[in-house]
Amino acid sequence: MNADLIARYSAPVPRYTSYPTAPHFHEGIGEVDYRRWLEANSQGALSLYVHIPFCDRLCFYCGCHTRQVRRYNPIATYLEALNSEIALVAKHLPLRRKVAAIHFGGGSPTIVSPDDLGRLRATLDAHFEIGPECEISVEIDPTHVDADKLRAWRDLGMTRASVGVQDFAPVVQTSINRPQSFDETAMVVRTLRDLGIGSINLDIVYGLPHQNRDMLLRTIELSLSMQPDRIAMFGYAHVPWVKKHQSVIDTATLAGPVDRFAMAAAGAGAILAAGYDAVGIDHFARPDDSMARKLRDGALRRNFQGYTTDGADTLIGLGASSIGKLPQGYVQNIVATGQYCRSVMEGRLPVARGFALSDGDRASACAIEALMCQYAFSLADLRARFGGAADDACNDALHASFNEDGFVSFDGDRFAITEEGRPFVRTIAARFDRYLDRGKGKHSSAI
Repeated sequence: MNADLIARYSAPVPRYTSYPTAPHFHEGIGEVDYRRWLEANSQGALSLYVHIPFCDRLCFYCGCHTRQVRRYNPIATYLEALNSEIALVAKHLPLRRKVAAIHFGGGSPTIVSPDDLGRLRATLDAHFEIGPECEISVEIDPTHVDADKLRAWRDLGMTRASVGVQDFAPVVQTSINRPQSFDETAMVVRTLRDLGIGSINLDIVYGLPHQNRDMLLRTIELSLSMQPDRIAMFGYAHVPWVKKHQSVIDTATLAGPVDRFAMAAAGAGAILAAGYDAVGIDHFARPDDSMARKLRDGALRRNFQGYTTDGADTLIGLGASSIGKLPQGYVQNIVATGQYCRSVMEGRLPVARGFALSDGDRASACAIEALMCQYAFSLADLRARFGGAADDACNDALHASFNEDGFVSFDGDRFAITEEGRPFVRTIAARFDRYLDRGKGKHSSAI
């Protein structure tokens, strides 16, 4: 593809795991609003996101809210507050709710001891209805986990594991402070299979320092040999203005837009050739996997964990920095773990900021999510759901002259991204973002 075209469409834009995106959250939404939203939440599916913001080491590429710890005491203190927050949130819900899915993210959730995991599950059971059909997914760093910890997560109810790979090339691992052999990764995957974990996802990253196309393809080859059910291949987001530790990465070692585009295309081609289905911009799944089925059924969703089969109307975020989404809007918890713990232990919902949604916001969010998941949306469907707000949200973008490159089509109802335009879906979706040019939010490359 033309280098000028790639450069033009790789301008920094959001990943659109929410709309409006997190930089537009504000302190005008706080504990009082969240309490009111919870108290009105009596129906619809509900899911939980639980954030564990600790790691044994700091990976230089990481964009998560986490910190390195060398002792367990800070983790134990945090878990005490986390258990208290679970009880506090449940107290404000009008009735005991059934949970459709739980995602444990980090940081490294596997840093939690087996005993503390048991207490955490007991707290969740005390305040929510968590049946055997609930999907419980866990992010795993294979370099700091053993069979006992994996067994404890199985006993907690883990049904899906997401194992971090990134890249197996030693030069790349050294540059991002993530030494990780194929053998230890494969051992963790085998242990998970032996424990009866039926769904395993591997996370790969392209665009890392010193990484090239051949290194990425070798990592994919090794990853495919472990026969994962899903593969996520993310583009490295270099945002040192947000994550200061990324400043140690020499930008001269990072691929430019054209090379990133070539890496992403080659990696996707290799995964597709192995029989996986493409799911949106960066996920791949076996054809019989639930994510691939949701895609075919038009029911695929996108949230803060990326593409998901979770269709819950309400996502409760638990833990420092966690973001929740309720029908009324978004709330984000305090990021600093010390402040988060103090707030919870004083009996206060630890909300730092949020965003109340208008009908126009919901219409825009629906259009953007449909583009990110299905590469198309129907204006008639939006009007049926949101009335005149659909036109207010979409008119400017629909009538903008940005199809000179042949990347979209619009017949008066169906707005669709062409096959050639799909790698640039984030840039195209950004045309429907009415907040993008407001505020000081900065984003990573769209490629």
